[in-house]
Amino acid sequence: MIVLRFEDSSFLEPNGKFSVGTAYEDENIIIFDKPGGMPVHPSIKHQGDTLGNYFAYRFPGLTFRPVNRLDRDTSGLCLAAKNAHAANLMQYGCRKVYYAAVHGITDEKGTISAPIARQQESIILRCVREDGQPAVTHYERIGCGTKYSLLRINLETGRTHQIRVHFSHIGHPLAGDDMYGGLRDDIGRQALHCGEMIFTEPFSGREITVRSELPEEISKLILL
Repeated sequence: MIVLRFEDSSFLEPNGKFSVGTAYEDENIIIFDKPGGMPVHPSIKHQGDTLGNYFAYRFPGLTFRPVNRLDRDTSGLCLAAKNAHAANLMQYGCRKVYYAAVHGITDEKGTISAPIARQQESIILRCVREDGQPAVTHYERIGCGTKYSLLRINLETGRTHQIRVHFSHIGHPLAGDDMYGGLRDDIGRQALHCGEMIFTEPFSGREITVRSELPEEISKLILL
């Protein structure tokens, strides 16, 4: 039996027919500005239209080593290492800041500390449950309209779907996130964007901050 290793770009069909921005690049890493709707990894339903396929087009022969992963419909910064040494060094040394538009008017700032577990009988869905893994989310409201709040979010932990589950749990699901109670009246995907990445470049010791502009489809929600 042949097992395909989707993380290895030698098994990925190169595809350059995408518009994917580059927010930062050096000889060891690249930070893509991933659009919403693009999966990071191939899957049964997505085998030629992923960030991995675009990486294979940009860097023939290199292994695709994403250091942080974003959900398909989450946009923003996604870091990939060009070699195994850089991947190991960058694994735990990168801080990310997210931006989200959520339903309703939240507190000006707050912390959500609620354990997250896999929802029973589901491979994908997560929920808050006492026997789950510890999860902590910090947020600050940076704008609001009458329907939505725009938040700046820092994660203390990195659980699957953490932001989406936590804000649904406190009654403020992400706009467009119909998987966790959000409505798609004003946006066709979850309104979540990885907008900042701060890390120490491991080979030079320089602290680097990379930013991605908030997509208009999210920023315009606070005008509603």
